[in-house]
Amino acid sequence: MGESRRKRRKRERSRAFERRVVNPLVRRAVFDGRMGSTYAVLETTGRRSGVTRRTPVANGLRGDAFWLISAHGPHAHYFQNLLAHPRVRIGIAEGGHLRWRPGTAQPLPDDDARARHRELGRGRLGYRLDGLLLRGTATRLTTVRIDLEPDTSGD
Repeated sequence: MGESRRKRRKRERSRAFERRVVNPLVRRAVFDGRMGSTYAVLETTGRRSGVTRRTPVANGLRGDAFWLISAHGPHAHYFQNLLAHPRVRIGIAEGGHLRWRPGTAQPLPDDDARARHRELGRGRLGYRLDGLLLRGTATRLTTVRIDLEPDTSGD
């Protein structure tokens, strides 16, 4: 069964606003070290073009796992990219620069994305504020777990 026209329009409008306004501003701020630990950068490989794509995302780092809540689930372009090429990199802001960690993405369609988001936001005001935008624009919340390779930067 297809999605409603209303949901499709909402997704199209929010994606256009994110792509043209929010993502460029947040991406630049993350690369410049001005967003603290609230955001990270997801690097995927374009499913058709093979070009590297970098998308700012809320920082869901927990140990060697990175949790990502997709507002549009399988309709998000980065989601489609990671389905086609599950090997990704996550750029975590650290000391004014990004530290990149490779990993493998695994969508978890049966996970309770709202509960996961609440868990990730505990004690993190920036993450919770980002969640307001997420919930306001979301059409199909979906959890993605990215299993990161062990961090060897301390060796």
